Amino acid sequence: MRISLLSISVGDQDAALAFYTEKLGFVTKHDIPMGDARWLTVVSPEDPNGPEVVLEPNAEYPAMKALREQLVSDGIPFTAFLVDDVDAQFERLKGLGVKFTKEPFEVPGAKVAVFDDTCGNLIQIYQETG
Repeated sequence: MRISLLSISVGDQDAALAFYTEKLGFVTKHDIPMGDARWLTVVSPEDPNGPEVVLEPNAEYPAMKALREQLVSDGIPFTAFLVDDVDAQFERLKGLGVKFTKEPFEVPGAKVAVFDDTCGNLIQIYQETG
């Protein structure tokens, strides 16, 4: 068993695609029309055949909307992405206008930072330190 897909709920797929590619640096893997929405996935350019992030157009589904709002209210990230250097990514992303809710800080075994993905989610970046 292995991870192939993970979903992030978004309200506007075009805005999400722009953020996840232009700001975070992911690349589009699939962009397939499916009625009013698209099967839209991005991947790391470092691992183009690795796990895909589905930019899932279900942000207004009542249960998902409530979950996202509560997670943001509680300051809990929806998901996390591994980086080599949290401080360097923090500075790069901040320079691109990404809004951080938590600047880099250390926890046992990792250094982390949390930002708003402009799609209603908090996302954590982390660097393993131990």
